[in-house]
Amino acid sequence: MTAEPGRRPTAHETGPSRPGGRPERVGKGEALADWFDGRVGLFKMGKAQLRKVFPDHWSYLIGEIALYTFLIIILTGVYLTFFFTPSMNEVVYHGSYRPLNGIRMSEAYQSALNISFDVRGGLLMRQIHHWAAILFVASMLVHMMRTFFNGVFRKPRELNWLSGAGLLILGMFDGFLGYSLPDDLLSGTGMRFMEGAILSVPLVGTYLSFFVFGGEFPGQIIIPRLFTVHVLLIPGIMLGLLAVHMILLVYHKHTHNIGPGRRDMNIVGPPLWPIYVAKSGGFFFLVFGVTAVMSAIASVNPVWLYGPYRPDQVSTDAQPDWYMGFSEGLIRLMPGWEIHLWGHTLVLGVFIPLLVFPMVLLAIWLYPFIEAWVTGDRREHHLNERPRNAPTRTAFGAAWIGLYIVLLAEGGNDLVATHFDVSLNAVTWAARIAFFVVPTVVFIVTKRWCIGLQRRDRQKVLHGRETGIIKRLSHGEYVEIHEPLTQAERYTLVAHDQMVPIEPPAEVDKAGIPRKVTRREKLRARLSRSYFGARGQMPKPTVEEYREHHHEEHEEPERTH
Repeated sequence: MTAEPGRRPTAHETGPSRPGGRPERVGKGEALADWFDGRVGLFKMGKAQLRKVFPDHWSYLIGEIALYTFLIIILTGVYLTFFFTPSMNEVVYHGSYRPLNGIRMSEAYQSALNISFDVRGGLLMRQIHHWAAILFVASMLVHMMRTFFNGVFRKPRELNWLSGAGLLILGMFDGFLGYSLPDDLLSGTGMRFMEGAILSVPLVGTYLSFFVFGGEFPGQIIIPRLFTVHVLLIPGIMLGLLAVHMILLVYHKHTHNIGPGRRDMNIVGPPLWPIYVAKSGGFFFLVFGVTAVMSAIASVNPVWLYGPYRPDQVSTDAQPDWYMGFSEGLIRLMPGWEIHLWGHTLVLGVFIPLLVFPMVLLAIWLYPFIEAWVTGDRREHHLNERPRNAPTRTAFGAAWIGLYIVLLAEGGNDLVATHFDVSLNAVTWAARIAFFVVPTVVFIVTKRWCIGLQRRDRQKVLHGRETGIIKRLSHGEYVEIHEPLTQAERYTLVAHDQMVPIEPPAEVDKAGIPRKVTRREKLRARLSRSYFGARGQMPKPTVEEYREHHHEEHEEPERTH
């Protein structure tokens, strides 16, 4: 049998033949694979993807933890939906947890109790679901900061950065909605917090609150609405963003660390099949196992201890999950300012934190585009940049983390005050001062630290590694013996860009005609000097400096003998 021109012969046409010229029969699985290959190019596409190379470094596992915990959330969430009742209809509880017998509660809270005490494996599934959500947001945040400090967000990966940041923000909000579903006293306090933030919006706050809660707080439809958004809307968007993130990752390939043989046009590491698949598969089960062990021995969100939600009550030590703690800190940080105009009250103590809340997230989310504008760098980058070689960026990221920690600590100011036996007002005022002081101090210290590390790298390239061995020369001078670096080590220390600050346009053009330099151009030049000027980076050693220094070293022994 001869294949038609322009089409690859199939297994039936090229396989071994039986006596008499008839093709040998193949298995059903092979026939099905051959059918797909003839229509979508399965073999060729699979072979190319299975040989894709992935860099082998432990920091890349952080992103895998985020992916695997997301899968765990989906799996356990599907199981929990079989038993959870998203309804606010009131019932009287008669179940296994006797302290709440005879108490009126919503069907949502009753079903949460039933899952915890009456459904086989229900409590473990609830714990795994909640712990996986906490680990998911934590790993995404660490992965995002690793990406930030290594400069992975630079061209052509801006869309990947945006999709990853979107996953982080959506994960935070979906987590908030998730622990609000049981309708216990703690989650109800969080919903009251959200209602207060909505009501603080000028002019339309009341209308927004009535729209969200279907009437006066708490209403009867908020739990069904939260359930739909939590299990359908936000996860659907997240799956779409995750698909975009992974497709772009495959298309652009991983970045890899600076080193000998590593360039923008290649990837150094093991192939996907079989090495990376074996490692990744084993790591998934390791993440799942660690999450299950944590869930089995460490209780999280014990809703039966809080009781059902009542608007006239509030639980003690009410704290959100850690990733939403900075929003709580913003509220507790802000003074209770109010403005009364024309019979209306503008609650600045809540409205201003509501405005600052997205700004904290957008500051780190939009930074890559600000850096691209300041530097004017339009090149493609496929190598990770060492954080010390980008002092301003590293200092900005460290300052952001410092601000986040301050707000997180202030979100639990009552616990800080009681555990350390200090005044609550003193904790609040300390946090208010730290809100402005800590990011500034962290920025300055981190930038100086990075420049100091650059200076040390420069000295290591020129002088070598300190050995701690002191030698006395013939004329009485004491010197320390330095061990020269290998060529690979020197390459790693100097293989980074040495950017030049952007100068503002001349005030007079080539024809001698004065032109006005805009404030935007002056600002860009000033920021560029702060990035790459004398105070922004340490110049790396040149070839001439290296040769001159080593020429002097070779002449020194002759002079001392």
